[in-house]
Amino acid sequence: MTTKKIRKIGVLTGGGDCPGLNAVIRAVVKTAIREYRLFVTGFENGFGGLIQNRARELTEKDVIGILPRGGTILGTTNRDNPFHYPIMINGQKVFKDVSDRIIENVNIHDIDAMIIIGGDGSLSIGKELYEEKGLPVVGVPKTIDNDLSATDQTFGFDTALETATEAIDKLHTTAESHHRIIVLEVMGRYAGWIALESGLAGGADVILIPEIPYTLENIVKKINARRDQGKNFSIVVAAEGARPVGGEMVVQRRVEDSFEPIRLGGIGNVVAYEIEEATGLETRATVLGHLQRGGSPTPFDRILATRYGAGAVNMVMSGKFGEMVCLRTPNIKSVPLAEAVHEQRLVPVKCDIVRTARQIGISFGD
Repeated sequence: MTTKKIRKIGVLTGGGDCPGLNAVIRAVVKTAIREYRLFVTGFENGFGGLIQNRARELTEKDVIGILPRGGTILGTTNRDNPFHYPIMINGQKVFKDVSDRIIENVNIHDIDAMIIIGGDGSLSIGKELYEEKGLPVVGVPKTIDNDLSATDQTFGFDTALETATEAIDKLHTTAESHHRIIVLEVMGRYAGWIALESGLAGGADVILIPEIPYTLENIVKKINARRDQGKNFSIVVAAEGARPVGGEMVVQRRVEDSFEPIRLGGIGNVVAYEIEEATGLETRATVLGHLQRGGSPTPFDRILATRYGAGAVNMVMSGKFGEMVCLRTPNIKSVPLAEAVHEQRLVPVKCDIVRTARQIGISFGD
C-alpha cells in the first residue's frame, strides 16, 4: 500500500475476549474523530471480518455506554488466520493463504491503516500482514494471561485477577466449613501470572504454575503440615498449564485451525483426585474457566485500555506502523511487533513475588 494521508482507520478485535476490549474501541473512535477528524471502520469477528468483508462505520454514537461493558461490540474469534484459512473443497477441509483478500477489502473501504487488538496470535498475524503484504498495522496488546513480554501489563489481566481472587475468597469459607481440600483451576496457558497473583492475594496454601514443576509428594507434605497444626482445610490454586516434574501439561483437546491449537484444561481434577488418593481427605476441584474473561473491567483495566486505544491512534498518525502500543510504567510507549511476539512473558522462578509467597509459607509443590 502506498503512503498517503491518513483519513480512515480500521479496527478489529481478535483472539479470546477479555474485559477492556470495548474501552479500547471507544478510545480509538473518540480519539480518531475528536483529535484527528478521521473516519473509523470496525471489522466484525476478528480477521474473519477482514476476509469476508463484514464491516461497519463506527461513530461516537456507537461507543456510548460501552466503557464498563465486558466483551467486544465487534465480536471476536480465535480462528480465521488469513495465511492458514480453512476452505472446504470436495467435502474436505484444506488450508489456503487468503491474505490478498484482506488487502482487497481494506482497499474497498479506503482504509489507510489498521489497528489490531489481540494477543500473541492476532499480533503475529498483524506482523505478517505488515511485513508480507505492506498493510500499515498498529497492534494493541490484549490478554488476560499477561504473557506478552514487550509490555509491563496487558489490559484484562487485572480484571481476571480480581475474579480469581474473589473465587478463592469464597472457596475458603466452604473449604473451612467442610474440612476439605479445594483445588481451583485458573487460566493462563503457559504462564502462571493469574495463579500466582490470585493465590497470593487470596491466601492459597499451594500454588501450581507452569514455570515450577511440582511433585504430589510436596503438595501432600504441605497439606499434612497444615493438618498437624490443626488446620483441616487447604486451598490449592493450579494454573491450567501446571505440570508435574517430568510430566506433561494436561491437554483438553487439539483444535486444528485455532490460534491456540492446544487447548489446556483438566489439571484441577487430576490434582484433586491425586490429593484425595494420597491423603484420604475429601478433595474437590473447581474450574473457574471463562468467568475470568467476562464481566465489567476494573478501573485499572478501563484506564489502561483507554490509554492503549488513544495511543494506538497517535501511533497511526505518527506513522509508527509494524509496532505495538505498550506500557512502560508510567508511560505509554511503542515497540516493534517483532519484539512483542518474540517470546512469552513467563513468571521468573526467582522473582520477588515468588520469593514473597515462599516466605509466607506458600508451597509451589517443588
